[in-house]
Amino acid sequence: MKPGGISKKSIRWPILVGTVIVMIGLGTIYTWSLFNQPLGDKFGWNVGAVATTFSIMSFALSLSTLSASKIQKKLGIRGLLALSAAGMTAGLVLSSFASSLWMLYIAAGILVGASNGIAYMTTLSNAIQWYPERKGLVSGIAIGAYGIGSVLFKYVLASLIQTVGVSQTFFYWGVISLILIGGGLILIRQAPVAAVKKDSRQAAQRHDYKVSEMLKTKQAYLLFFVLFTACMSGLYMIGSVANIGTSLAGLDPATAANAVALVALFNTAGRLVLGALSDHCDRLKVVAAALLVTSVAAVTLSSVTLSYPLFFLCVSGVALSFGGNITIFPTIVSEFFGLKNQSQNYGIVYQGFGIGGLSASFISGLLGGFIPTFRLIAVLCTVACVIALTLHAPETATATAPRSLRRKPLRKAHVHS
Repeated sequence: MKPGGISKKSIRWPILVGTVIVMIGLGTIYTWSLFNQPLGDKFGWNVGAVATTFSIMSFALSLSTLSASKIQKKLGIRGLLALSAAGMTAGLVLSSFASSLWMLYIAAGILVGASNGIAYMTTLSNAIQWYPERKGLVSGIAIGAYGIGSVLFKYVLASLIQTVGVSQTFFYWGVISLILIGGGLILIRQAPVAAVKKDSRQAAQRHDYKVSEMLKTKQAYLLFFVLFTACMSGLYMIGSVANIGTSLAGLDPATAANAVALVALFNTAGRLVLGALSDHCDRLKVVAAALLVTSVAAVTLSSVTLSYPLFFLCVSGVALSFGGNITIFPTIVSEFFGLKNQSQNYGIVYQGFGIGGLSASFISGLLGGFIPTFRLIAVLCTVACVIALTLHAPETATATAPRSLRRKPLRKAHVHS
């Protein structure tokens, strides 16, 4: 029972609802591709140079997660989310006045990306701490909402671009973000450490690693590699769906564009379905299965004459797997290294997302296109799959506890005999 007679369970549902609202607001950044061509047409900019804004945004998002925990300790979860809402709104409003690429890179790329990243990491970690017994499901709901934000607001922002113009749309987008993040944070409360430990036998018994301690374990680097591989392959293949369809499957541009929307739905479904499944299965085995699906899809795309059904089967399988992997990873990190420092520890491992996203285009350019890149992806995913199947949680002092006390936590933490 919390002070004032309010039990933890009585306030958890509003917190989850608030988390969903905030995540939808944060997920609107994945509509960025809508702005590339209109901005290029308005200002005479190269569309590829405009698209670089999203790469900068993704990198700033990933890098900012490293400071999220420190900001949360100073401001609290609500203060941090208020800062994020203000930062995103300011960045988007400034983007509406951007008349040069460097101004767009700073406002939309750096300011919006960094503001988004600090909120994403802390909101996700806070939700997991409130639901230690349903970490996979709650992570799936939160990250699924992040994906839904891009699906819903694709139509809203596309309509605004047509009616009020691309620059003015940035202003309205900023207002929308402020309303969603600001409204959602009202329902969110910070998870007290004491409550987390009381409701989670694993958290109470497994050592809570500090970042410096985590970085001394081989598991941190192996998890980073697995996440890097999952994100590099998933982001590259999902981001290139339309181009893959037209160049390798012979689809017309309209059909290929429709495939993009369907793949986005599979990406969101993977977050919900595999996230919930991971609460009932060995999480790393679910990750390994998803990596195997990605590897098979990459081999198929690079070596088989593609029909539309086969093309769609491959890219939807990759989208489902990618969505599931990025949902399950926060929970794996918490089970390996403890819930107390989850935000900081996952912030380090999460850099695999940002580096993976940046590496994909560079690797493709270096190798010379889709086919050799898919073959490299197949190899990397196979290696990562083997690592996921054989990876152990770090040894802790709790290994000496009576077997009756440690059997269930160790099975959840993926320690294999």
